[in-house]
Amino acid sequence: MVCRHCVAKVAEVASSIPALNLLGVELGAVTVEGTPTDADISRLDDALRKEGFEVIRSRDEEMVADIKTRLIELSRNIDGIRVDIPSLLSDALHASYRTISRTFAAIEGRTIENYFTALRIERIKELLLDDQLPLSEIAYVTGFSSVPHLSSRFKQATGMTPTQFREMGRRTPLPEV
Repeated sequence: MVCRHCVAKVAEVASSIPALNLLGVELGAVTVEGTPTDADISRLDDALRKEGFEVIRSRDEEMVADIKTRLIELSRNIDGIRVDIPSLLSDALHASYRTISRTFAAIEGRTIENYFTALRIERIKELLLDDQLPLSEIAYVTGFSSVPHLSSRFKQATGMTPTQFREMGRRTPLPEV
């Protein structure tokens, strides 16, 4: 779960399974009273999958979900700040970046850097569609050093320039990246 809408949807789904006795839902976690049965967990898993969610079962999957949540939040709040992602994640997860990076790549099939770039590209798309900021400001708030750098990475990722995209106008929601 990576946004308040996700939390609300997961709470709705979890509360529809009375045997779970839902206590609360927050980003990345559902809390229930007692220990749910395997059948209840399976029902929750099926219901969440129908809504596009997955139940995280392993410690590694939990780490990847945590990484994604942190990177999504970061992608929305860069505002020109240079961020040392390896240090940020290592400090937050209390593990070496090498371990974090390998775990992420093994589960996601892509690197953390590629994932974060994809998030930034989607943020650029969002800002382009809002049509409120000039490209120079979009470059700044998404952490690109210049408009040419942003344009180059954007074209590499999407096959079109930011201007062409602004004219076409569609994007992928961040949790689906």
